[in-house]
Amino acid sequence: MASAITNLPPSFLFHGRKTLFRNVRNLPASAVREQKRHLKVVVKATGETPETSSSLSIVESVQDFWDKSEDRVALVGLGFAGAVVLWAIANLVMAIDKLPLIPNALEFIGIWFSWWFMYRYLLFKADREELFRVVNTSLSDILGL
Repeated sequence: MASAITNLPPSFLFHGRKTLFRNVRNLPASAVREQKRHLKVVVKATGETPETSSSLSIVESVQDFWDKSEDRVALVGLGFAGAVVLWAIANLVMAIDKLPLIPNALEFIGIWFSWWFMYRYLLFKADREELFRVVNTSLSDILGL
Protein backbone atom coordinates (compact mmCIF):
# COMPACT_ATOMS: atom_id res chain seq x y z
CA MET A 1 0.00 0.00 0.00
CA ALA A 2 1.36 3.40 -0.97
CA SER A 3 0.53 6.79 0.46
CA ALA A 4 1.25 10.38 -0.47
CA ILE A 5 1.15 13.55 1.58
CA THR A 6 1.10 16.99 0.00
CA ASN A 7 0.45 20.58 0.99
CA LEU A 8 -1.80 22.48 -1.37
CA PRO A 9 -3.00 26.05 -1.22
CA PRO A 10 -6.71 26.05 -0.36
CA SER A 11 -7.60 28.04 -3.46
CA PHE A 12 -6.60 24.99 -5.55
CA LEU A 13 -9.42 22.83 -4.22
CA PHE A 14 -11.85 25.26 -2.67
CA HIS A 15 -13.34 28.53 -3.82
CA GLY A 16 -15.35 29.95 -0.97
CA ARG A 17 -17.76 27.20 0.05
CA LYS A 18 -17.91 25.53 -3.35
CA THR A 19 -15.37 22.89 -4.31
CA LEU A 20 -13.89 22.77 -7.79
CA PHE A 21 -14.22 19.00 -7.70
CA ARG A 22 -17.80 18.05 -6.80
CA ASN A 23 -16.95 14.56 -5.57
CA VAL A 24 -14.03 15.43 -3.26
CA ARG A 25 -15.88 13.90 -0.32
CA ASN A 26 -16.27 10.57 -2.14
CA LEU A 27 -12.53 10.11 -2.60
CA PRO A 28 -10.57 7.85 -0.23
CA ALA A 29 -8.54 10.77 1.04
CA SER A 30 -8.48 12.71 4.25
CA ALA A 31 -7.99 16.45 4.30
CA VAL A 32 -6.77 18.21 7.42
CA ARG A 33 -6.38 21.95 7.68
CA GLU A 34 -2.97 22.94 8.99
CA GLN A 35 -2.98 26.70 8.59
CA LYS A 36 -5.09 29.28 6.86
CA ARG A 37 -2.77 29.25 3.84
CA HIS A 38 -2.33 25.51 3.25
CA LEU A 39 -4.38 22.35 3.10
CA LYS A 40 -2.82 18.98 3.88
CA VAL A 41 -4.11 16.05 1.84
CA VAL A 42 -3.31 12.42 2.65
CA VAL A 43 -4.10 9.81 -0.02
CA LYS A 44 -3.63 6.04 0.30
CA ALA A 45 -3.61 3.80 -2.76
CA THR A 46 -5.53 0.55 -2.61
CA GLY A 47 -5.74 -2.34 -5.02
CA GLU A 48 -3.56 -1.26 -7.95
CA THR A 49 -0.39 -3.33 -8.15
CA PRO A 50 2.26 -3.49 -10.88
CA GLU A 51 0.89 -6.88 -12.00
CA THR A 52 -2.50 -5.35 -12.80
CA SER A 53 -1.28 -2.28 -14.66
CA SER A 54 -2.83 -1.55 -18.04
CA SER A 55 0.41 -1.81 -20.05
CA LEU A 56 1.00 -5.35 -18.79
CA SER A 57 -2.54 -6.38 -19.67
CA ILE A 58 -2.10 -5.00 -23.20
CA VAL A 59 1.08 -7.02 -23.67
CA GLU A 60 -0.65 -10.12 -22.32
CA SER A 61 -3.66 -9.64 -24.60
CA VAL A 62 -1.40 -9.28 -27.65
CA GLN A 63 0.52 -12.42 -26.63
CA ASP A 64 -2.75 -14.34 -26.17
CA PHE A 65 -3.99 -13.18 -29.58
CA TRP A 66 -0.70 -14.24 -31.18
CA ASP A 67 -0.78 -17.64 -29.46
CA LYS A 68 -4.41 -18.32 -30.45
CA SER A 69 -3.87 -17.32 -34.07
CA GLU A 70 -3.67 -20.17 -36.57
CA ASP A 71 -2.50 -18.11 -39.56
CA ARG A 72 0.47 -16.11 -38.32
CA VAL A 73 1.71 -15.35 -41.83
CA ALA A 74 -1.53 -13.44 -42.48
CA LEU A 75 -1.05 -11.44 -39.27
CA VAL A 76 2.49 -10.51 -40.29
CA GLY A 77 1.15 -9.55 -43.74
CA LEU A 78 -1.54 -7.35 -42.20
CA GLY A 79 1.07 -5.65 -40.03
CA PHE A 80 3.30 -5.03 -43.06
CA ALA A 81 0.32 -3.73 -45.08
CA GLY A 82 -0.57 -1.36 -42.23
CA ALA A 83 2.98 0.01 -42.17
CA VAL A 84 2.90 0.51 -45.96
CA VAL A 85 -0.45 2.33 -45.74
CA LEU A 86 0.88 4.66 -43.02
CA TRP A 87 3.98 5.39 -45.14
CA ALA A 88 1.82 6.10 -48.22
CA ILE A 89 -0.50 8.43 -46.30
CA ALA A 90 2.46 10.36 -44.87
CA ASN A 91 3.93 10.81 -48.36
CA LEU A 92 0.55 11.86 -49.78
CA VAL A 93 0.18 14.54 -47.11
CA MET A 94 3.70 15.80 -47.82
CA ALA A 95 2.96 15.92 -51.58
CA ILE A 96 -0.26 17.88 -51.02
CA ASP A 97 1.60 20.24 -48.70
CA LYS A 98 4.07 21.10 -51.50
CA LEU A 99 1.33 22.23 -53.93
CA PRO A 100 1.12 26.03 -54.11
CA LEU A 101 -2.53 26.83 -53.31
CA ILE A 102 -3.96 23.76 -51.54
CA PRO A 103 -2.34 24.23 -48.09
CA ASN A 104 -3.72 27.78 -47.82
CA ALA A 105 -7.19 26.64 -48.91
CA LEU A 106 -7.16 23.78 -46.40
CA GLU A 107 -6.04 26.17 -43.66
CA PHE A 108 -8.91 28.53 -44.52
CA ILE A 109 -11.38 25.64 -44.46
CA GLY A 110 -10.04 24.53 -41.06
CA ILE A 111 -10.37 28.03 -39.59
CA TRP A 112 -13.87 28.43 -41.03
CA PHE A 113 -14.97 25.05 -39.64
CA SER A 114 -13.54 25.90 -36.20
CA TRP A 115 -15.52 29.14 -36.09
CA TRP A 116 -18.68 27.36 -37.27
CA PHE A 117 -18.23 24.66 -34.60
CA MET A 118 -17.81 27.27 -31.87
CA TYR A 119 -20.90 29.15 -33.06
CA ARG A 120 -22.97 25.98 -33.49
CA TYR A 121 -22.09 24.08 -30.31
CA LEU A 122 -20.24 26.25 -27.79
CA LEU A 123 -21.85 29.69 -27.79
CA PHE A 124 -25.22 28.92 -26.18
CA LYS A 125 -26.02 26.65 -23.24
CA ALA A 126 -28.72 24.66 -25.07
CA ASP A 127 -26.29 23.91 -27.88
CA ARG A 128 -23.60 22.79 -25.42
CA GLU A 129 -26.11 20.42 -23.79
CA GLU A 130 -26.97 19.06 -27.24
CA LEU A 131 -23.26 18.50 -27.94
CA PHE A 132 -22.81 16.63 -24.64
CA ARG A 133 -25.86 14.51 -25.43
CA VAL A 134 -24.54 13.66 -28.92
CA VAL A 135 -21.08 12.80 -27.55
CA ASN A 136 -22.52 10.62 -24.78
CA THR A 137 -24.80 8.83 -27.24
CA SER A 138 -21.90 8.21 -29.61
CA LEU A 139 -19.69 6.92 -26.80
CA SER A 140 -22.40 4.59 -25.55
CA ASP A 141 -22.93 3.27 -29.11
CA ILE A 142 -19.19 2.71 -29.59
CA LEU A 143 -18.50 1.18 -26.18
CA GLY A 144 -21.79 -0.72 -26.06
CA LEU A 145 -22.90 0.72 -22.71
